[in-house]
Amino acid sequence: MPRTSWRLLRILAVSVSALIFIQSNVIAGLIFNLTDSGGVGAGTDALTGFTSAASFWSSQFDDSIEVNLAVGFSSLAPTTLGAAGSTQSTYSFSSWKTAMSNDASSANDTTMVNNLPSGTSFSTYLNRTNNNPNGAGSATAYLDNDGDANNTTLRLNNANAKAVGLLTADLAAEDANITFNSDFSWDFDQSDGIGAGLIDFVGVAIHEIGHAMGFTSGVDILDIFSPPAMGGPYNDDQFTFVTALDFTRFSADSESAGADIDWTADTRAKYFSIDGGATAATAGTDHWSTGLNFGDGRQASHWKDNLALGIMDPTAVAAGSVNVVTALDLLALDVVGWNNVTAVPEPSSLTLLTVIAVIGLGNIRRRRCRNIGL
Repeated sequence: MPRTSWRLLRILAVSVSALIFIQSNVIAGLIFNLTDSGGVGAGTDALTGFTSAASFWSSQFDDSIEVNLAVGFSSLAPTTLGAAGSTQSTYSFSSWKTAMSNDASSANDTTMVNNLPSGTSFSTYLNRTNNNPNGAGSATAYLDNDGDANNTTLRLNNANAKAVGLLTADLAAEDANITFNSDFSWDFDQSDGIGAGLIDFVGVAIHEIGHAMGFTSGVDILDIFSPPAMGGPYNDDQFTFVTALDFTRFSADSESAGADIDWTADTRAKYFSIDGGATAATAGTDHWSTGLNFGDGRQASHWKDNLALGIMDPTAVAAGSVNVVTALDLLALDVVGWNNVTAVPEPSSLTLLTVIAVIGLGNIRRRRCRNIGL
């Protein structure tokens, strides 16, 4: 069976629906409140599997917030296992930087914050805009640093905004909705392996929750809406969809141009860096997928496909296998505002945070997901 895609159903803001509350994981730190949008009701194997996935993220990050997810099943595209759509809000670049600085709790956080652009705006390496100096809609990239909306605004998933303190921690509105493809046969329990011909439900759920937590790129908006068939091209000040994770997105060309991030929709290699593009966080210079339309055929809100970079790859492993979380997955969410319980703290807080982590883990009762690696 070929590898199957998981994708974001929507990356624009979604409306909040009234759903019946079915489950809340009452744990210290990160809490996921789940509501049933169809087929994930009390007592179902699907609820058990999704709760296991949510508990995995709660074991990795200890932000004291509540994330409200609507989960359910529906018939999706034949090659799509799951889809996530998140409620989003816009924030000034300055307010986000302040929030990130206040939230920093590890050496990696500090590296990320210290290498964010100074001042109240950032520059992008950009293409396919209507006002591209190389011609309307041109694929040739240019440096966009004129301080307009695209250079001063971020759009964050609400769950990510909660994690850095830009939204109330227990805000009751729906943060995201996640839909699984009802046309597939699922294995809801990783503890005894994944049955032949079945899809690892817990792994797919971990992936989709990762998107809800902020594993997204606004490049998908540029890639999707630039073609004339979608009303494009648009001026660069209309693309106010830069995400927190986009500040880890670079290319050799964007660095040469002096841009703060690479926000192009094309096939050039983009690498993951937490020090402002100075060095790649892991070996290689090709970490990011680059877009459905103008890139490599995979949404930019994923790792590069077929490189085994992590569970946030655009395709799942084959049926009968477990999807694996990697240290790179955890690092990406850590540096956009989530507090990783295993991250190396800043030296001044090492002892205190070690004690807190041990106490927190001691109080959490969960079923560990076998073969979910780091």
